[in-house]
Amino acid sequence: MIYIIFFIIAIIVIYFIYEEIYFSSEGFKKIKNSILNYTNNCNELNEHIENLKNTYARISSYDYGVSTLKDISNYNFKRREWKKHLRSHQVYNCSLTICRNAHNQPFKYLCKYFNIKTTEETLETFENVLNNFSAVESGKIILTGEKNKILSSIERKLSVLILIFNKKRMVRELGFDDIDLTDLYFPVYTFHYISAGGNSSMKLDIKLDVDNLEKFVRYLNELVKFKNSIQGQRALMTTLLREKIKMRDNYTCRICGATIDNEKNLLLEIDHIVPLSKGGMTTEDNLQTLCWKCNRKKGSKIEL
Repeated sequence: MIYIIFFIIAIIVIYFIYEEIYFSSEGFKKIKNSILNYTNNCNELNEHIENLKNTYARISSYDYGVSTLKDISNYNFKRREWKKHLRSHQVYNCSLTICRNAHNQPFKYLCKYFNIKTTEETLETFENVLNNFSAVESGKIILTGEKNKILSSIERKLSVLILIFNKKRMVRELGFDDIDLTDLYFPVYTFHYISAGGNSSMKLDIKLDVDNLEKFVRYLNELVKFKNSIQGQRALMTTLLREKIKMRDNYTCRICGATIDNEKNLLLEIDHIVPLSKGGMTTEDNLQTLCWKCNRKKGSKIEL
């Protein structure tokens, strides 16, 4: 048995030595340099997606201060649920009634208890978040497809052994940044009830993912009165509108001319020609299709 253990350890050590030799070899460096432009483009797109995820984090929130809750009663109750007491600007500690009502009317109670004002400015903010989050979800698919395409094109040149046992390191050594495919960036608002005795609790989460954000935008739209612009009634930045603008522009960037006909894994985004921050409106004639690179360069500038 001891010989088997030593044999396994020897195999593992030999494999790790093989990995180090392989990744420092001229052959691997040559492969890595041959796809350098592609990996740089993937990493740029990955960075852009990560920046878009922070859209909601830039929305100001309230700091309600810090306090400490202690049980100083004469009775030795465990009050186990008190340990779950949450403190966050995205958590509202409430009564059981509010928690149940929030379950029935989540958006109404979200606005009421998290100080989200039903104004056109708020609506524009959430439309912008929805637009960016939609781009993130599309971007993750496109980025994964592009990376897999590049890896597939060089797979026969790479070590089969390392691809089987340590593909993650292979990808990292080739120069690809890690891609975060989780949805943890979606904001979650929580209504949390804990009984006075601390022995029971209820928690309701409202997750503003793309689908729920679109519903929330529509909900806000019903509550906000819009002014008619010269071009007509203000539109809503919905999935249908984004797709309509892309189709109108033939899935082509209006600045550089990049198109999905030539680049299958091309992330296209919808841009306000005159930014919302400078008085622009969400109307079809103020929207255009841009590739992610041109949209990032444009920022809040007005292209003439």
